[in-house]
Amino acid sequence: QVQVVESGGGLVQAGGSLRLSCTVSGLAFDNYNMGWFRQAPGKEREGVSCIYLSGRSTYYLDSVKGRFTISRDNAKNTVYLQMNSLKPDDSAMYYCVAGVSFNLNLCRPETNYWGQGTQVTVSS
Repeated sequence: QVQVVESGGGLVQAGGSLRLSCTVSGLAFDNYNMGWFRQAPGKEREGVSCIYLSGRSTYYLDSVKGRFTISRDNAKNTVYLQMNSLKPDDSAMYYCVAGVSFNLNLCRPETNYWGQGTQVTVSS
């Protein structure tokens, strides 16, 4: 049984930082591209950042470039999203997905391996 578990969300002031973690079990983690998606109330879901299975290639949503960094530790079956200089517009539920495809312009989920989400709230 595949389990995807996110952690690290919370309430932070604008300009602050958070580090999200996502640990996966039940599949060969290093065979999966990983991604972070977010959805705010009343807004469409968007792909925030994705990383190739080896970690050598990444994708970032334009609005987070230069502020967010995705990384992975295949030995720990974990992917991270370091979020710096947070803005109120970053407030959303953040989801981790095992199994994504991406190019220069977008990242999209390709499996049903989603976590339950972790809430990020940025106050102004």
